[in-house]
Amino acid sequence: MHISNSFRVSARLVALAVLSSALIISARDASAQQPQSQINNQGSLPWPPVATFSILGYDPATGEVGGAVQSRVFSVGNGVLWAEAGVGVVATQAIVDVSYGPQALSLLKGGMAPAAVVKTVWDRDPDPRPDNWTKQGRQFAVMDAQGRVAAFTGPKASTWAGDKQGAYCSAQGNILAGPAVVEDMVKAFESTEGHLSLRLVAALEAGQRAGGDTRGMQSAAILIVKKDGGVWLNNDVVMRLQVDDNPQPIAELRRLVEKAATMRRPVRR
Repeated sequence: MHISNSFRVSARLVALAVLSSALIISARDASAQQPQSQINNQGSLPWPPVATFSILGYDPATGEVGGAVQSRVFSVGNGVLWAEAGVGVVATQAIVDVSYGPQALSLLKGGMAPAAVVKTVWDRDPDPRPDNWTKQGRQFAVMDAQGRVAAFTGPKASTWAGDKQGAYCSAQGNILAGPAVVEDMVKAFESTEGHLSLRLVAALEAGQRAGGDTRGMQSAAILIVKKDGGVWLNNDVVMRLQVDDNPQPIAELRRLVEKAATMRRPVRR
């Protein structure tokens, strides 16, 4: 059967029109699922802000310090967590300036207290992109090697955003279901027994049960340090694990943490 070129062109145009309509409907439906405040906040941004929640923690029994994070972004472990043995750990998120991590560690290393570190780093931020990546939206937390901690959540961090501190821990997040996320994370950290890694993962799980990240889940990571605490010679990294792209990143992170627990050597006191 002969089909004319004009018929083929018409059929293609119809198919493209149907596809375009489907994409428009899909985008409209996706936007409808977001709170209006989030849609408005994102209008002037070069890309959507990253929805993230994290926990920093310290174990006075072992001297280990570390953090864990979950986010609706690919490979969150590449930018949020920063740590140095004998110095402390930092989480930088929301309207992110990744330099907050090394800056904060440097100030901690110089003897500055976490609260002063938070103020200093934020105050000296030149806010180079106030219109679409403002420092007013940044969120970060700083913990020293003794478990003292301070955090900052900017007034323009995408809602819900906030932080909460507990005994040797700090939970923080943005674009969350509500304050119960960080509250439950602190409770889980404080009530969980065992290695610091298990306590940090328990906090992430509690945050997700409380509603977690309103955009969903994609990646997770954990970083724990202690001087010579690693499995090899001159290794300060007790644990560094990343789940870069997984529909259930916290569950996968727990699997890896529990696998690591079967291989852990006794902790030197």
